[in-house]
Amino acid sequence: MSKFIQLHLLTSYPPSNLNRDDLGKPKSAVIGGAPRLRISSQSLKRAWRTSELFSEAMAGHIGTRTKRMGGTAYDLMVEKGLDPKVAKEAAQKIAAVFGKLEAEKDKDPHKATALSQLAHFSPAEEEGIRELSLKVAASGTLPEPSDLELLRKDHKAVDVAMFGRMFAEQPGFNMEAATQVAHAVTVHQVKIEDDFFTAVDDLNRGDEDAGAAHLGEVEFAAGIFYLYLCINETLLVENLGGDKALAKKAVQALAEAVTQVSPTGKINSFAHHSLALYVLAEVGTCQPRNLSLAYLSPAEPKLDKAIQALEETKAKLDQAYNQKFLGQYTFNPLNPADPKAGPKGNLKGLTDFLGEDHA
Repeated sequence: MSKFIQLHLLTSYPPSNLNRDDLGKPKSAVIGGAPRLRISSQSLKRAWRTSELFSEAMAGHIGTRTKRMGGTAYDLMVEKGLDPKVAKEAAQKIAAVFGKLEAEKDKDPHKATALSQLAHFSPAEEEGIRELSLKVAASGTLPEPSDLELLRKDHKAVDVAMFGRMFAEQPGFNMEAATQVAHAVTVHQVKIEDDFFTAVDDLNRGDEDAGAAHLGEVEFAAGIFYLYLCINETLLVENLGGDKALAKKAVQALAEAVTQVSPTGKINSFAHHSLALYVLAEVGTCQPRNLSLAYLSPAEPKLDKAIQALEETKAKLDQAYNQKFLGQYTFNPLNPADPKAGPKGNLKGLTDFLGEDHA
């Protein structure tokens, strides 16, 4: 039976535009008939995956998403003295291992070797491409089918194992994501506001034109967000080739990022750096469940009320469905229910808990 790690978080963001739609407006959702702010799971995952916290903790185990790996191989082979025509054909063969080429007949070697969709390459695959490119450059001959097959033998990248990858043209190389991330939503109703701003020309003395050099408008809002993610620990270990130690380290690194890293949308304009103000971690074989039900009726925009609603909903569902966990940990830095008692739990306690074997 699969073992799941579920994380429930509450994070308060000040006025900001964390994740905007095609019109520049903060993304939203209607829940329980009330408008809420929303942060897409794609935005959250990218912020975590590319953060220094996660990247440094998982150094050597992070992949690269790109269409242009074939162009990188081409450049390396040409740099080593291979005829550009041969290098282009070789790079196309290498790139084609990972998917369909977007413009195979284009005269530009970089466009002719580009994939039609983003591919997620593990560090081992990148190194394999580099070694094969050097081998082709040294021999002056196109890569053999056996050489191309070796490119896909090792793909133990933590971010690929966690968030999955899909190759429409090469379904045999797909990997199911071990981590599911919900869109974050505010626990309370939110009204999006407009910020009308101007920019002044420093060299304009106002002799002829006293007006601003630029007029603009940006929409923003603030709120307490509920965030939920579920990690299938069993699948994560499987995706990592049975490496349990690496899986534990990956979960701990993700927890560090989830609690401390904010989406970067308009961050220079709003400086909305925020830390999680409540974290509930659960480990067990119970059927996972998202606790956003706690906020189907909008809660008061207060942290203590949001925590109370979450914990009450959890208790009722656990009792009704007889859900028993192998372990639970609560991290509540502000502890609004009893502020004089100080923080309840801490980040190290959370990561230590996630690094333990729960059986």
